[in-house]
Amino acid sequence: MSLNVGKEISDLRRMTLPELRERFAEVFGEPTTSRHKNYLVRRIIWKLQANEQGGLSERARKRAKELAATSDVRLTPPPLRAVNAPERTRVGCIKPSHDNRVPLPGATIVREYKGELIEVRILPKGFDYKGEVYRTLSAVAKAVTGTHWNGYHFFNLRKDTNGKE
Repeated sequence: MSLNVGKEISDLRRMTLPELRERFAEVFGEPTTSRHKNYLVRRIIWKLQANEQGGLSERARKRAKELAATSDVRLTPPPLRAVNAPERTRVGCIKPSHDNRVPLPGATIVREYKGELIEVRILPKGFDYKGEVYRTLSAVAKAVTGTHWNGYHFFNLRKDTNGKE
């Protein structure tokens, strides 16, 4: 009896999972724990073809055993950040370099305070107010008012928890 592979594959693909598991047990002589339909179909077809055509030759089996004995087989996948992995495959996150409440360097914050127009230019590392560089907006607010202020509040740069102004 000749095996019609196309017909067998279509018959197997129409089977339910319990039917495939039962067919697997018939073909292999032992039950399976697999619940993957495509895997079961491929394994059953492979075994039917091996039974029909004789499987691997003794020489091929011997060579496969030799290769398996000398190969370094991993039982677990390598870690995500492999030591020798190129940069483009490394996993990580990029942290923004500045507070998202503050505009990008080069922008100017303008506020009116007691009739005076306050202009602060954003620098890459600080804030320029009247030619003097300050580390924080709070330091600028203190220079303007003479008392301690939260710089984000003073310049109205606060955002709520949803990121809206």
